[in-house]
Amino acid sequence: MTLPEAAPPVDVPFAEPAAHRSAIRLTLASPVYRGATIAMFLSGLGFSAAAPQIARFLVNDLGGSLTAAGLFYLTNLTAPVAGYLVGARSDRTGGRLGLFRICAAAGFASWAAIAFSTQLWMPFVLSAVIGAFGGAATSQLFAAIHDETSAHPNPNNDGVVSIVRMALTAGWVVGPVTGAFLAAHTSLRTMLLATAIATAAQIIPLGTLRTSPAAGASSEPGVRGRPGLRVMLPLLAFTALYVLVYAGESIKYAYLPIYMNDQLHYPAALSGAVIGIQPLVELVLMPLAVLAARRIGMMRLMVLGAAFGVAANICFATTGSPVGLFAGQVLMGGVWGIFAALGIIVAQGLLPTAVATASAIFLSSTAVSSALGGAAGGLGAAAIGLPAVFFIPAAAALLAVIGLAVMTRSAAPSRQT
Repeated sequence: MTLPEAAPPVDVPFAEPAAHRSAIRLTLASPVYRGATIAMFLSGLGFSAAAPQIARFLVNDLGGSLTAAGLFYLTNLTAPVAGYLVGARSDRTGGRLGLFRICAAAGFASWAAIAFSTQLWMPFVLSAVIGAFGGAATSQLFAAIHDETSAHPNPNNDGVVSIVRMALTAGWVVGPVTGAFLAAHTSLRTMLLATAIATAAQIIPLGTLRTSPAAGASSEPGVRGRPGLRVMLPLLAFTALYVLVYAGESIKYAYLPIYMNDQLHYPAALSGAVIGIQPLVELVLMPLAVLAARRIGMMRLMVLGAAFGVAANICFATTGSPVGLFAGQVLMGGVWGIFAALGIIVAQGLLPTAVATASAIFLSSTAVSSALGGAAGGLGAAAIGLPAVFFIPAAAALLAVIGLAVMTRSAAPSRQT
């Protein structure tokens, strides 16, 4: 009797035994993982190049006031709404990468139009309306990665997510320097146009790829409706606690340089070194956070991460020495080494039936936390001054410690992979 010929494997990159494939090898072997890693680096590079320069553009090129330039960041508050709409659509259709391409194109259109703006109001409208949808591209990529990890289970899949997230952080390390160099040697408009090009270039590494059809939200559009509020409560609670932790970042970046330059009179090189050490520590600690989470659980590790945030801000508030400020920044690197590597995994696990919606809500919350931190920092600096203003994010991070501890005790998914 002739046996039927065995069908070839559907996906060669995943044909090896799972235990033999490290996170790096998985990332390099999969077109989706590899493309997402490159796309996230380009996303971080482009946005972080423009973020420190946009206020200068509004003031120097469009004649806006410093107050108007500060208000520009409030346009990010539309990002959660846009992210939710895109995420809900993605969960109904399963079309992760198609929506990713549309969002990346919207981001390109927004930055390119801002670069050619001639009136002060134009960047505000463009950022709030079109740019908000551009920001949803990142959440769609992480939803696509979730689909692939679900279709191809592997003990090291959490490491793949960490690598992709590290690429985004690496873009943020390189971007500010690149943006400053380009603006200094060309113009602010050229720099913004380069940001638009980097945003559009995210599409290239993924080409016409699609995620595994067995892993999408549903094989039939419309089968899954929008999740109800009760189902979303754990995700919303976790995101709110993340906002409390992240709010300290906008306060730190606004007032720590002022504190070092105006009150401590540090030389520019020392101030730059203090600010720049955090993302480097973050990059080093992200893969270690994945390994630690496998032992003690993700939520428990995030309790520790939020506690690092408390300690870091206390260092900023109580120490005026370079050693103390470096210690605070190293601790902040620990905060984001943990939350950046694991936060998106936890968020998706808290709403497994709608991972694109979960990704969008979690990732767009940074805009809310930036606005919250900016408002709290501005009021706090006026009321209690520097460096005491850093007690405000320390208190917020302490509330996050308590909340995350309660979630951990309430049987939140602490050992997801």
